[in-house]
Amino acid sequence: MSEAKYDLIVIGGGPGGYAAAIRAGQLGKKVACVEMERAGGTCLNWGCIPSKALLKSAELMASLKKAETFGISVGSVEYDFAKVIDRSRGVADQMAKGIEFLFKKNKVDYIVAKAQVASPGSVTLTEGDRKGETLLAENILIATGCRAKVLPFLPVGERVMTSREALVMKSQPKSVAIIGSGAIGVEFAYFLNAFGTDVTILEVMPQLVPVEDEEVAKVLERSFKKQKIKSELGIEIKEAKVGKESVTIEYEKKGKPITLEVEAVIQAVGVQANLEGALADSVKLELDRGFIVVDGRYETNVKGIYAAGDIIGPPTLAHVATYEAIQAVNGMFDHSEPKRVTNFPGCTYCLPQIASTGLTEKAAKEQGIEYNVGKFPFVASGKAVAANASDGFVKVLSAPETGEILGVHIIGADATELIAEYCLAMEMEGTIDEIHGTIHAHPTLSEALAEAAAATHNEAIHI
Repeated sequence: MSEAKYDLIVIGGGPGGYAAAIRAGQLGKKVACVEMERAGGTCLNWGCIPSKALLKSAELMASLKKAETFGISVGSVEYDFAKVIDRSRGVADQMAKGIEFLFKKNKVDYIVAKAQVASPGSVTLTEGDRKGETLLAENILIATGCRAKVLPFLPVGERVMTSREALVMKSQPKSVAIIGSGAIGVEFAYFLNAFGTDVTILEVMPQLVPVEDEEVAKVLERSFKKQKIKSELGIEIKEAKVGKESVTIEYEKKGKPITLEVEAVIQAVGVQANLEGALADSVKLELDRGFIVVDGRYETNVKGIYAAGDIIGPPTLAHVATYEAIQAVNGMFDHSEPKRVTNFPGCTYCLPQIASTGLTEKAAKEQGIEYNVGKFPFVASGKAVAANASDGFVKVLSAPETGEILGVHIIGADATELIAEYCLAMEMEGTIDEIHGTIHAHPTLSEALAEAAAATHNEAIHI
């Protein structure tokens, strides 16, 4: 078999893998990116991008239902669920082609295959048209990401899905139970509800979106209730039976047994490391709960083998994976000191949107950190009220003496866009006073960012 030599071999073509390959190409390195399905990985093909296309359809549907609020009569609104799904697949396909173009532009050797690290400096293609071929490189970066976890008593089938199957569902279920209320769970709840599916969220934790601030979770729960999305929190699933026409779930809530029968189930119970078959038996990488352990340079315990993105553990976010992979490549080739992720936004694209960075109040209390709170509701924002999007708030935690920004929590319209200002401020070690002192255009939703900072000192004008 032939052997091709590279400066870098990247295993995985998702947001971490393709970014690493492109960055290495920009540095003039000879690089190969091996992806077992298609450029873009899970995020672009089976996650972030197609799901946002679905959510845009849901947003439009929700807007049409409220058209009378704006003095517009639209009559009966009809939709084609299959076309909604097809559009999302088309968006994913378009973006994948864009990554493939960028590979060509940056002279990246893009290989569709499954790869295995045979030894330091050596990668074997184990599936695909080039099966059996060996690739050689001084540097190997593993960016194979994660895959959805599946509950042992609910195997995937015709009526039981993970997010991957849900993205290509052939028909709309009349009723669905969504197990798990993280970002994936609540986004699918919002999407299906917008088109009339009867949605019940089952969550073992006492709040929706468990990683978010408790006040944010309460606002989301109230909003979902208005949208007729049922949230069953603090429950324990006892049993599930899959029948020909439905799925029956037995669970307990506060000691009370409850039976729920639905047409379909979507599992959104987290992810696990996608490392199966990626390492030869002789390659012994240090792992922690299945995730690869790396040092400050993203290098594993085996010299020349690096890892970045979801495969090195939480936070399992596409933008974090991209950042880590680029940092790893820069460190490999320009000998700079890579940065590890400390400041990043977490975003959930339901209605209302959620975005956050830094500490929650609960985390600050648990760590014994003193903090002040500044909070501004969107109901006091002229732009939000004019847009009929007054649910939610901006909440800022800051250090009492210095004004250092410790955490930011936004629930409301365009929260996922607004969070960037505070992420930048935290990266630059800015303070709430500097946010407050920056003129924000009027009328905009971003005014709420400054008003929340001002509210820390009881200086907000509009509340």
